[in-house]
Amino acid sequence: MRDGGLSLVCRVLTRLCALPLEHVAETMRPLPVEPLAGVPRPICGVAIIRRVPVPVVDVAWLLAGKESHATRFVTVKAGGRRVALMVDAVVGVRALPTDSLEELPPLLRDASAEAIATIGSLDAELLVVLRSANLVPEAVWSALESGGVAP
Repeated sequence: MRDGGLSLVCRVLTRLCALPLEHVAETMRPLPVEPLAGVPRPICGVAIIRRVPVPVVDVAWLLAGKESHATRFVTVKAGGRRVALMVDAVVGVRALPTDSLEELPPLLRDASAEAIATIGSLDAELLVVLRSANLVPEAVWSALESGGVAP
């Protein structure tokens, strides 16, 4: 099993998502979000994080067109900016085997074309970050948690 680098594993609805740790700035409890007029979903609005307005993206809306029951924000670095991703839970940091990463479906595999286009038109660098993330099937997660080799 070769190390594929560290990823922050988060739960969104029933999915486990792996964000490459190199893109993650921090995790925190959700902060109040101020809606913005004319901004399409999955952008929820902005939150003031460390005295800076930061756009907030509902990952559940991006992946499934459903609102999240977010318990955490994950702020990611998108070029020189930060973006907060709403996730249901942060599971932890894990080293995912390179062999498994090559087989994992991309995070945006099931996302609607409209949601991807919205993100891309608003922030191309965020789209690059999201495209580097993967979904982690339960079988792979179970194998990693038990110390076995992922299928």
